[in-house]
Amino acid sequence: MLNPTKLGLAGGILWGLSMFVCTLLAHYFGYGTHWLSLVSDVYPGYSVSLLGSIIGLIYGFIDGFVGLFLLGWLYNKLL
Repeated sequence: MLNPTKLGLAGGILWGLSMFVCTLLAHYFGYGTHWLSLVSDVYPGYSVSLLGSIIGLIYGFIDGFVGLFLLGWLYNKLL
């Protein structure tokens, strides 16, 4: 059995930090700007900026948490 809450937290933290780091890399070094412009279509208010890195962290955490929580919940139901 998977614990959906713990799985969601792990995924949320990982995806949130990934968004944060990728945004900072794009802001300072221009790395991954095309991919992040696609992300800005999905996450309203997100942009490649310092404020955008915080917004991406929040959106990424919520997105990762919900997605992996549902995956863990569904996995447990199908066992």
